[in-house]
Amino acid sequence: MHFITLTSDWNKNDYYTGAVKGKILSSCQNTEIVSLSNKVKTFNIAEAAFIIRNSYHHFPKGTVHIVAVNTQPDADCNLLASKIDDHYFIAADNGIFGLLGDIEPQETVLLEKESASGTITFPTLDIFVPAACKIINGDSLASIGKKVEIFKSQIPLRATLENNTITGTVIYIDSYGNIITNITRELFDRIGKNRPFEIYVQSKYYRILTINNNYPESSPGDLLAIFNSVNLLEIAIRSGNAAGLLNLNTDSTIRVEFKAEGK
Repeated sequence: MHFITLTSDWNKNDYYTGAVKGKILSSCQNTEIVSLSNKVKTFNIAEAAFIIRNSYHHFPKGTVHIVAVNTQPDADCNLLASKIDDHYFIAADNGIFGLLGDIEPQETVLLEKESASGTITFPTLDIFVPAACKIINGDSLASIGKKVEIFKSQIPLRATLENNTITGTVIYIDSYGNIITNITRELFDRIGKNRPFEIYVQSKYYRILTINNNYPESSPGDLLAIFNSVNLLEIAIRSGNAAGLLNLNTDSTIRVEFKAEGK
């Protein structure tokens, strides 16, 4: 059994998903298609990268991951296939490979923009699916495209430090309205050194003084902080929607202020 994952910004019940899945099943034998998400915000490669980065390594090595998000950012945009951590990723050259983690690509190739009709208006169907099926069927990257060394690579947004303060950013909001920041457990522990702290949400309007080990430690309706399964600081409301109730969006700021040492 082989696996192909699909991540897209096709948020409505368009025919795109069905067409792509149908073509995969017609071209790749013994292949299972897994949708990581078909609800990525339109053109939002950072959101797509967050989902893929925290999902792909749970799949078997050799899985092909199709990224159908912002596939035509420019008229002359290249289409790429890359091997990273023994997985294969197919996407537009829109910077997403740099957002998938700190692992350098093992190999990256430029895919030819060719289709039976001669016109490419649906790159995922016309280019990505054939490339994915060739990989599944045993073709090497070198045989399906020209090797490239230089491609666009965005850098993930990092939390910033100033004196005893970590300033982080909301990078993802899950289906429960929980707010996931770019403040890692490692950074929190390294800067905090077990000192007392205050987490500020919406400037200093909301304040959190402890980190939960699990959600039920707080009562329903209470605001809480927790390090989630991918070790990022998450702000939530027990049995509530934190993003909606606190009017927070991606790019909102979360601050952690530690008590100065010796005070």
